[in-house]
Amino acid sequence: MSAKSARKTVADTDAQHVYTPALGFRALTPIYDAAIAFLTRETVWRSTLIKAIGLKGGERLLDVGCGTGSLTVRLARETAGAEVTGIDPDPDVLRRAKGKAARASVRATFHEGFLSAAFFDGREKYDVITSSLVFHQVPLDGKAEILSMIRRGLKPGGRVLIADYGRQRSALMRALFRATVQALDGVEDTQPNADGVLLSLMEQAGFMHIEEVRVIPTPTGSISIFKAR
Repeated sequence: MSAKSARKTVADTDAQHVYTPALGFRALTPIYDAAIAFLTRETVWRSTLIKAIGLKGGERLLDVGCGTGSLTVRLARETAGAEVTGIDPDPDVLRRAKGKAARASVRATFHEGFLSAAFFDGREKYDVITSSLVFHQVPLDGKAEILSMIRRGLKPGGRVLIADYGRQRSALMRALFRATVQALDGVEDTQPNADGVLLSLMEQAGFMHIEEVRVIPTPTGSISIFKAR
């Protein structure tokens, strides 16, 4: 989640690159992990996401908008022989991600920057690309562009896994989403997620076998796990 006044974009779609520090303000970066754990039932959705990813030894995975590296490091720790990379434009969170990897004694690569065609040039394509709590912060055309970049970076038959706020199906989830996520991030970029746009955007991007694996209610609205090839 981020403040509307300083937007985070993980796809290189604009010559002027801007991003939002964790929780919207650089001073709050130190409490980011604790806030996400408390407000989003992180243990539940992250474990569900990891199970859906099904990473295997020898596979290459890219974590888009990896933040402080919680997912990246856990995947590297739990999957021997996998090549795990995180990308994020925020140097502060990446320093924390690298520290987590060092403390866990795992091999994970972190790239500071935006997802772009240039990033994929000269790189072997990925078996899996994943992203967590990024799409709801991005303008509608940016959501489509990120999915296009993800498709560009996947091997044939590769899979994409996304954990983010999806359709808010109940009055309670809609109210919680408005009071928390939309209060911080504004309505314009977040409402398409709440209306269920991600499934149609994934289809438009050319993905197949698209499914919403699970919907997890949280104090900030429901988080969905999406999977496609």
